[in-house]
Amino acid sequence: MTTTTPQKTTRTSTRRAPIRPVATTETAGSEALLADRTDSQTASFDARVAAEDPGTLRKLYRDMLFVRRFEERTAQSYQQARIGGYCHLNLGEEATVVGLGAAMRPTDYLFTNYREHGYALAKGIEPGRVMAELYGRSTGTSKGWGGSMHMYDTQTRLLGGYAIVGGQVPLAVGAALAIDYRGGDDVVVCQMGEGTTNIGAFHESLNLAALWNLPIVFLVVNNQTGMGTTVEKSSAEPDLFKRAAAYRMRGERVDGTDVLAVRDTAGELIEAARREGKPALLEAVSHRLKGHSVVDPAKYRTEETVTAARSHDPIEIWQSALLKAGVFSEDSATALDAEIIAEVAAAVEFADTSPHPEPSSLFDYTYATPVLGDSRRLPADPLFTA
Repeated sequence: MTTTTPQKTTRTSTRRAPIRPVATTETAGSEALLADRTDSQTASFDARVAAEDPGTLRKLYRDMLFVRRFEERTAQSYQQARIGGYCHLNLGEEATVVGLGAAMRPTDYLFTNYREHGYALAKGIEPGRVMAELYGRSTGTSKGWGGSMHMYDTQTRLLGGYAIVGGQVPLAVGAALAIDYRGGDDVVVCQMGEGTTNIGAFHESLNLAALWNLPIVFLVVNNQTGMGTTVEKSSAEPDLFKRAAAYRMRGERVDGTDVLAVRDTAGELIEAARREGKPALLEAVSHRLKGHSVVDPAKYRTEETVTAARSHDPIEIWQSALLKAGVFSEDSATALDAEIIAEVAAAVEFADTSPHPEPSSLFDYTYATPVLGDSRRLPADPLFTA
């Protein structure tokens, strides 16, 4: 009987090498989207501007500029300690904010993350009330108790303002389910940052929305940096709109600095959700002009990145385009800017002179309904007297 000695085999390790950004045509898509326009792209851009009603163009530009001046004044007030807590600005994202607002009906619902001041304005909330909430005053959208990250207004159907990354996504799907259950043609839009696409609730929510055919559009504002981490370093697939394919829903990507492109693409997806009850995902690519929050100096950004962001400033792009198209003159643009600065100053004055909320109202909104036969106040709470 012949015996053989088992041969020792060398096992090849199956551990993956560290993921590194790969410069392929697909993964470079978001960068290419914001690259300098070619001559043909410039001609197409100019043609779209020329085809629009001048009054519409002026309105869109005014709304964008208002968000810019409002956020600049917000940063100033924060640095003067007039605003407390965390504070995240829409600087550089004005075209996405205003484009989305123009695509929505007043009756549509909007859920946002903590970078929400511009969205509150775009939804039609008075600037004074938005600023008052930032100042923590009782005339604010959340009566001064919410602050920068928790704007809320049922009249305009802005349902938050959520400080927890992705906290708004399951709730937005629940709102879409409620619409589907009770009937009607309202649509839910759920705005989020690119970092949200890596949490479990994002995928769970998209799965349910697709499974149940809910009227919701997920807007991913990809400013390419989640706090201090780039998309390429946090996402194996940095083309975020492709994630919709896993749930058999439509996914689109748009230049987030192009207000007309955002308005038209968002409008198309919203109306499809309204007619057919089909969810969709829209990725709007832009640059953040400042750090993650007002107190973030953004030291992690290279000079090249900062230069690229400034070269794609949506305000500069659209002012230049409208001047070129003859929609307004240099003098009228300057006058408009002064008018907006005065309106923002009035909002600040309203906030600064509004009263603080009464300490006794602290627990008024803890429960949806009163606790019968008992006080909502905590026993021995030092804020209250017998």
